[in-house]
Amino acid sequence: MRLARPLLAWYDRHARVLPWRVGPAQRARGDMPDPYRVWLSEVMLQQTTVAAVKGYFHRFTTLWPHVEALAAAPDAAVMGEWAGLGYYARARNLLKCARVVVADHGGRFPDTEPELRALPGIGPYTAAAIAAIAFDRPATVVDGNVERVMARLHGVETPLPTAKPELTRLAAGHTPRARPGDHAQAVMDLGATICTPRNPACGICPLAQHCVARGQGRQAELPRKLPRSAKPVRLGHVYLARRSDGAWLVERRPAHGLLGGMLGWPGSDWSDAPDPLPPLAANWWQLPAEVRHTFTHFHLRLAVHVADVGPDAAPVRGHFLAAAEFRPAALPTVMRKAYDLACGEIAGTGTIATRQETRE
Repeated sequence: MRLARPLLAWYDRHARVLPWRVGPAQRARGDMPDPYRVWLSEVMLQQTTVAAVKGYFHRFTTLWPHVEALAAAPDAAVMGEWAGLGYYARARNLLKCARVVVADHGGRFPDTEPELRALPGIGPYTAAAIAAIAFDRPATVVDGNVERVMARLHGVETPLPTAKPELTRLAAGHTPRARPGDHAQAVMDLGATICTPRNPACGICPLAQHCVARGQGRQAELPRKLPRSAKPVRLGHVYLARRSDGAWLVERRPAHGLLGGMLGWPGSDWSDAPDPLPPLAANWWQLPAEVRHTFTHFHLRLAVHVADVGPDAAPVRGHFLAAAEFRPAALPTVMRKAYDLACGEIAGTGTIATRQETRE
């Protein structure tokens, strides 16, 4: 069952306008996407919504309009601009990939899936997306939207994630030799705007008459998913110290691991029983509220400790960053939540140590 023709006709009329996309009318005129922009958008869109990515994409392409500029950018600057997008290993791999493309490929992205997959941070999905969208290769691009469309179209009962290989095979059967890049984007657009997780608009779907799930009245039931196990809860402590000149005590996290390379607050490990060792001698006050944040594999609850310190404070961890250099927006979301709590104390009292919790 090949349904490229009605799907592409629908896409030609209803394609989403996205800042990284070359639309069907432009492609018909011979315009081709910039592989750098396709790659950047696909990396940003992993585990993130289009709405969340648009602002980041605009800032990145303004600061670093081509892969050579990004490859030459300081790590800290890129990590700071990425703050808030989450999954920070993507940002580290972004820099690695840009530098490999410049050093080993003369600043040009390779145009085949095997070559693309050899680059840092590019897996099967991203390689297929770049090959199809940027180079019009007949690659099969399968994201969550495509999985949902295929599961409903073919009435696949196998639950996700077990069904992924079957859904990929089905999607490959629909991939045309002509206009594969537009086709890949058309299926994703269909899933994002018509074949949505809840209340799909089957009445205006260009593939409705071919859809097994709709014919059986089971579109709301598919795709099936295996039940998720409950996420564990981890605990931790963070310490926010503001010096009398307005500088904040910060530290950069190790390059590898969760939030790797990001600027943050000194703190404990995140575990069932974290060791609350403060980073300097001070009269710490624990805020009555706590930070709650969810990562992919666990929920985190952070106790936030704050203190005002003098100009001679000597931390055993981290360093003081002058107020003029400190950008809250460069903090990852969980650290920004702690900052926002502390700033609430500042706004209410003018100081962040209105009550004292002395620790030896």
